[in-house]
Amino acid sequence: MNYPTNATSERLFGTDGIRGRSNEFPLDPTTIALIGGSLARNLAYRIGRVPRVITGRDTRESGEAIERGLHFGLSAADAECESAGVITTPGIAFLTKEFGFDAGIVVSASHNPYQDNGIKIFFPTGKKADDDLERAIESEIAERLKHEIKTPDSPDPSSWHTERAEDFQISYLTSIESRFSKLDLGGKKIVVDCANGAASGLAPALFARFGADVAALHVSPDGRNINRDCGSLHIDNLRKHVIETGADIGIAFDGDADRSLFVDENGELVDGDATLWVLANYLADHGKLVNKTVVATVMSNIGLELALRSRGISMIRVSVGDKFVLDELIRSGSEIGGEQSGHIIFPEISLVGDGMMTAMLLLKAIDERGTSVSEAVNGFVRYPQILVNVPVRDKQPFDEVEEIFNASNEIEKELEGKGRLLLRYSGTEKLARVMIEGVDQSAIEEQAKRLAAVIAKAIG
Repeated sequence: MNYPTNATSERLFGTDGIRGRSNEFPLDPTTIALIGGSLARNLAYRIGRVPRVITGRDTRESGEAIERGLHFGLSAADAECESAGVITTPGIAFLTKEFGFDAGIVVSASHNPYQDNGIKIFFPTGKKADDDLERAIESEIAERLKHEIKTPDSPDPSSWHTERAEDFQISYLTSIESRFSKLDLGGKKIVVDCANGAASGLAPALFARFGADVAALHVSPDGRNINRDCGSLHIDNLRKHVIETGADIGIAFDGDADRSLFVDENGELVDGDATLWVLANYLADHGKLVNKTVVATVMSNIGLELALRSRGISMIRVSVGDKFVLDELIRSGSEIGGEQSGHIIFPEISLVGDGMMTAMLLLKAIDERGTSVSEAVNGFVRYPQILVNVPVRDKQPFDEVEEIFNASNEIEKELEGKGRLLLRYSGTEKLARVMIEGVDQSAIEEQAKRLAAVIAKAIG
C-alpha cells in the first residue's frame, strides 16, 4: 500500500519502532501528538473510514504522558482510541485483533533504562507497522515541523479513554489461561522476576491461576526502577532466590514482557537457545514441527544447531532481531523461532513474542515429561564462545580485504565440523566483532586474537 507523501524526512523508526529519550525529539510532546495524528490520517487513507486504535504502556514515568499525547493527536485527527493501561507488548498485539482495532500502539523501550521510551505500532495481524506506513508518518511530520504546523503541548483530557483498561487486561490473561486449561501447577514453586515492568500486575496472577506457589520479585514499579538490576538482563537475584527457596523454576521478564529467560532448579541459566531446544522437542513429540525447522539468529550457539540436528531438525539462521526471525518463520512456514535473549515466536499463536506465553509453554512441556527443568534441557550442550571487538577506521567488506579474507578462511577450516566463526561490524560503532565458538576455550581464544590482530593491522 502506497501512502501520499509530501517531504523527504529524517528516519524516526528503527528496527523496533521509535526509540529515544523521553521529552526529547522525537518523544517530545509536539512530535508525539504529530505521530498520533499522522497515524490516524494514514490509517484512514488505508481503510477508507475512521480508524480505531488501542494503546498501552509499560511502567516508565514518561509512559502515561506519551500515551496521552498520542491519544490527543489521534483524536484530533478523528480516530477513536482507548487505553489498556499498563500491559505487555504482546498484550496490545492480542487486544488489537481480539477487539477489532485497526492498530495497536505500545509505549515502551523494552529492556532499556527508564529514561528511554519508545513507540511500537501493530496491525491486527500481529505484524508491526510496515515500511510504507513508517515512511509516510516520517514524511508528514517532517513537512509539518518544517512549516511549524504544530499542536498544543498539553493534551485535551477528553481524548483520554481508560474506562475499559481493566477489562482489556483480564481478557488478555484469560486468553493465555484458556490455552492451558488442563495444566495443573499445584505443588510447583515458581520464582518470577517482573523487572518492575509491564508484567508486574499480570504474570504472578497468571501462574497462581494454575495452582503454583508463586514468589514474585520486582513487582513494585515506581516509574524509575524498571529493568534496574532486575529482570531478564540481571538474573543473579533470581538465581539466588531459586536456590534459597528450593524452587522448581525461576522466570525473568524484561520491561515489556515480550521475552523471558529462565533459571533451572540448580540456579543455572536457561536462555533462549535452551528454551528453543526444549520447545522444539515438545512440538516434534506432538507432531507440530511439520517442516522440522527452527529459526534462530546468527548469535545462537552452535550447540543448539548440533542438538537439533541430532533429532533430524534443521536450523535456519537470520540476522539479529525479532523482525528477521518473524520474516523467516513466515517465509519458511516454520512453527517456532527466536533469539538467545528469550524472544520466542510461535506463529500459530501470535506473530509477536510473548514472554508469559513462552513461560507457560515451557511449564507445560516440563509437566508433560514429568522432569525437572535441568533434565528437559539435556541434549543441548553449549559450546564455549568468545567475542572480541576491534576498533576500525572504516567498515570495508571483509571479503574485499585480502588479509582478513585469508585469515578468516584459515580459521574456518580449523573449525570445520566443530565450531563456528561469525565476523560482522557493529551497527552503531566503528567496531569489527569477532565471535568464535568451538570445543576448546583456549583454542578459540587464540583464534580470535589471531584474527583480531589481522583486522587491526589491516583496517584498524
